[in-house]
Amino acid sequence: MTELWKADLLPWTSAVVWPLMLTVPLVLSTPLSPFHYSRVFKPEWYEYDPTIDRSLPKPLGLSLGILAVAVGQAWVWIVFYLFKFGYLSTDSKPPKAVQTKGARPYDFLEGLRTHIGQPEGFGLLVGYLSVTWMLRLMPSSYYSFEGTIQWKETFFCLVIQDGIQYTMHLLEHVVSPTFYQLSHKPHHRFTNPRLFDAFNGSLADTLCMIIIPLYMTANIVRTCNVWTYMAFGSSYACWLTLIHSEYVFPWDGLFRLFGLGTPADHHVHHKIFKYNYGHLFMWLDQLCGTYRNPNQLAPTVFNGGV
Repeated sequence: MTELWKADLLPWTSAVVWPLMLTVPLVLSTPLSPFHYSRVFKPEWYEYDPTIDRSLPKPLGLSLGILAVAVGQAWVWIVFYLFKFGYLSTDSKPPKAVQTKGARPYDFLEGLRTHIGQPEGFGLLVGYLSVTWMLRLMPSSYYSFEGTIQWKETFFCLVIQDGIQYTMHLLEHVVSPTFYQLSHKPHHRFTNPRLFDAFNGSLADTLCMIIIPLYMTANIVRTCNVWTYMAFGSSYACWLTLIHSEYVFPWDGLFRLFGLGTPADHHVHHKIFKYNYGHLFMWLDQLCGTYRNPNQLAPTVFNGGV
């Protein structure tokens, strides 16, 4: 019974990645935390009101935002390493691959270097965050350190971001063959993607599907504070990375019940292109008739129970 319990529950320890991706905003904004921002930083480092102060914003919020995403990504890599190489299973075997052909073989460090080194990935995102923050292009509330993570606003940001991204993604596919080849096709060379392919595409693709939706989302959800902005940014980047996993996660079946994006859902898009344009949520795909359940492709293309 003990061994059966371990076999069933041990892989679920990987779910710790979800709270860990929020490490920075949780640690710095939780009122009882010994590392609360008010105990760590001088007020003059973060007190700023863009509605009355015409000087450049304080860079602390920007720096912590970039750090939040970096720390969240680091936790994803650590947990994925343990999951991929069987450390979170009783038999030390790798987890189930999404596709029947199996996961692509690769060196983990090579994958990590490729993931970090994509200029159209983290480089472009850091540039976007820096320009919009320092040029005061964000709504005024985003510069506020008061309070802690606003969970409702975080959820709204994720839903709206993914909704706009769904639209941009669909347009990239249908507007014109030339535009598709210049923007999104480089990412579609991965018909059996791995986790580290998440941001491997083109500058035009990142601009259309990530940067523009990010700025539109910020101007729709205009009441976030800096901690909410960090929580949204880190969870969005980490979830986008996780859905490119070559393996099935223990929570995928539960996620699919609620229409939340899983690696198998996204593998459908990489494999047959014309379905599953959503990333974090499958809701618009389900509403618009563009959703394809990955289990419909089992056992020929995908493994059963993905």
